[in-house]
Amino acid sequence: MQKAFKDKVIWITGASSGIGEALAYAFSDADAYLILSSRKAEKLELVKANCQTPEKICILPLDVTDYTNIPAAAEKAIAFRGHLDILVNNAGISQRALAQDTKLEVDQQIMNVNFFGSVAVSKAVLPHFLERKSGHIVVMNSVMGIMGVPYRSAYCASKHALRGFFDTLRAEVHEANIKVTNILPGYVRTNVTINALKGDGSSNDEMASSTAGGYSPAYFAKKVQRAIARGRKEVYIAKTEILGIYLMRFVPNLFFRIIRNHRLH
Repeated sequence: MQKAFKDKVIWITGASSGIGEALAYAFSDADAYLILSSRKAEKLELVKANCQTPEKICILPLDVTDYTNIPAAAEKAIAFRGHLDILVNNAGISQRALAQDTKLEVDQQIMNVNFFGSVAVSKAVLPHFLERKSGHIVVMNSVMGIMGVPYRSAYCASKHALRGFFDTLRAEVHEANIKVTNILPGYVRTNVTINALKGDGSSNDEMASSTAGGYSPAYFAKKVQRAIARGRKEVYIAKTEILGIYLMRFVPNLFFRIIRNHRLH
């Protein structure tokens, strides 16, 4: 599998921590060229320094909600090696608040980062992929892109939207030999719940026990690599929380009865 990424040019958003950081290390170990993006340039430099092949890494600071600057960033990413092979849309933010307590501007912020950010970056590289008749777009979604869970209304909405958009895009670009992989993680041991937004837009500042018991980022990154290498269209990477997807699909009334009592923050 490692040979599948040797000298591939891969752009990762949200690469300064968590899953994005783990993917940077995994792809660097596989001897790929990397463009690492996030809003936090200093943290990106630390990730680069910790990579196996820092000389093959380009740091490209980017706020995925700054849509006017995304086309220029895409040009820089492509110019790094003259082409791009894989885009990993990983930038995202979660939520921990009831819908009734969440300000509309917080709903918009979550949608802007999770949905429109991924769409904007993907649209910026799409002409390049279409011209080359080659490319791979990877979307870091969530099992909550299939089911709704209390305290995450806007987050679930953003992930449902991602699935709909990129499933459609996959069908549209199939003839151009462009792949689209939708990754649906369960719990991964990152700061996602700590950084999640409360109803007023402030940080949750608390690690959920469910997140603490999730997969390690390094293990998860290896699973993602395997899915990309195999050209998977959609893959669930989760522990017991994956059962929710099948309950909703086959015994929806039971699922809704269970989920309405779900209070894990």
